[in-house]
Amino acid sequence: MTTEDISILLLLIGAAFFFAGTVGLLRFPDVYTRLHALTKADNLGLGFIVLGLLLQAPSPATALKLVLIWLLALAASATVGFLIARRARQNGIVPWQSGGRK
Repeated sequence: MTTEDISILLLLIGAAFFFAGTVGLLRFPDVYTRLHALTKADNLGLGFIVLGLLLQAPSPATALKLVLIWLLALAASATVGFLIARRARQNGIVPWQSGGRK
């Protein structure tokens, strides 16, 4: 298996995680589970995409930029997810329960 093949495989895995996060956003019942789907799946998907791109990076400087972008996206995702969940809680939105909603 060549480096190109491994890179393509990692990119496809990353795309699959992005797709799973999108499906979670559309299918999950409340804001909290939707946030969980987006933050977890998208961060993991971006990690695989970055790994796939690292194998194709022409220089160490480019590889470093990719890693820094990924770390910034991780920090931003965690911060935004926290802020949205806190605002939902302040507005009285309760998590969905199998017995029904409030």
